[in-house]
Amino acid sequence: MTTRWTKRLAATAALAFAVAACSSAEEAPDTTEAPPGTEAPGTTEAPPTTEAPAPTEPPAEAPGGVNCDEPVKVGLVTDLTGTLAIYGSMVDATVPLGLEYATGAPGTDGKYMLDNCEIELIVKDDQSTPETTGTVARELVEVDGADILIGTVNSGATATLQEVAADNEIPLIVAPAASSEITGANFNEHTFRTSRQSYQDAITLCEFFAKEHETFVVIAQDYSFGQAGAAALTDACTQQGAKAAADTILVPMDVQEFTPYMDEVLDTGAEAWMLVWAGPTFIPLFQAAADSGVLDSMALGAQFIDNGTQPAIYGEAVGQTGAILYHYGLLDNPINDWMVDKAEEMGAGFPDLFWADGMNAGIAVVEALRLTGGDVSADALIGALEGLVFEGPKGTIEFRAEDHVAIQDMYVVTLDNVDDEAFLFYTLQETVRPEPPCQLPDDLVERCGDLAVGSLSG
Repeated sequence: MTTRWTKRLAATAALAFAVAACSSAEEAPDTTEAPPGTEAPGTTEAPPTTEAPAPTEPPAEAPGGVNCDEPVKVGLVTDLTGTLAIYGSMVDATVPLGLEYATGAPGTDGKYMLDNCEIELIVKDDQSTPETTGTVARELVEVDGADILIGTVNSGATATLQEVAADNEIPLIVAPAASSEITGANFNEHTFRTSRQSYQDAITLCEFFAKEHETFVVIAQDYSFGQAGAAALTDACTQQGAKAAADTILVPMDVQEFTPYMDEVLDTGAEAWMLVWAGPTFIPLFQAAADSGVLDSMALGAQFIDNGTQPAIYGEAVGQTGAILYHYGLLDNPINDWMVDKAEEMGAGFPDLFWADGMNAGIAVVEALRLTGGDVSADALIGALEGLVFEGPKGTIEFRAEDHVAIQDMYVVTLDNVDDEAFLFYTLQETVRPEPPCQLPDDLVERCGDLAVGSLSG
């Protein structure tokens, strides 16, 4: 069978961060962290990058509707009681909303009807530790009979989840972990994502900052997440015409006093400082930035974060412009409006940072089943998910066929305040739709087709 990917590759031949507070850490030395989307890292070995098949031809939507003899079981792995429970609870609340919205009716005891097929959602708590992730994921597959997996918050734990999905030949939809490695170095054909990845953060920031600031300096934590995020920022901002005023300033993970590093940032003379950070040291870092004069004299380039944490972390940054992956107040579309109403109905107040990721994962499951007619075999579901385009709270989402990255809108915003009762903190400056480079390992790089490979410069 000639696939869409091989057709694209043939046509090509014929024609010739995680960033700052809301990026998911790739693998951090410990599991204690705070700000959104960042996570305690796990040190689980990445799944092998042995040769994977080319993308599968997607089926046309099943003409007879969706039918299944047994319930389709969807296993959600998320952090409900661990260090990142604040973010895991967002996904736990919103995957059911995605299933409800896409099927057209609320579920009963975690069960939803799609035509003549029952979808059952089973939730497990992994506490953001790779070992627990592996245990509960295998339980979902081997005991509960999960046909599809969704999760998880921690990027290191997500690597474990990827391995379980690949070993058992079932699809995994990643939400909300942001490490680029998930659909890069750790890629396997079973892994998709509704979460953005680190390069999408970097491109969003740099498309704005390079227009406003000629020079920048990056400060990052000295481990894989910080190093990778810094590299993405440097690449993206350089591609947009800005210039690094100095090499990346890397801060050891055990540092507690940040004044010397903020002094170093200030001494570079850069117009903007770009931040790649995770964990509980955010607050003393920003205090040092304020005390040293960095916040007063240099523009800040960073990802803004969840509703509850934003005031504590960015209280000193009112007036700064940065980026955010989702905020309910920036959007005007029927699905986002529906989710806002559901948040009020649930007593949850307002949608938060990762609500769109969770809801999009639930919608993607239903849309894939519509295409397969209820067939949950790996070939059928992978074929349906590759290249899938659907509407969610952020608008149009596309699972890029080459590497399963979720192409989606991102937002450049100015922080106006941190005390609005409805968390309406921002003014939207620009909506961008970044196309990150394809970062598949060398043995799979042919899948990248005509995409930029490795970096924005190819």
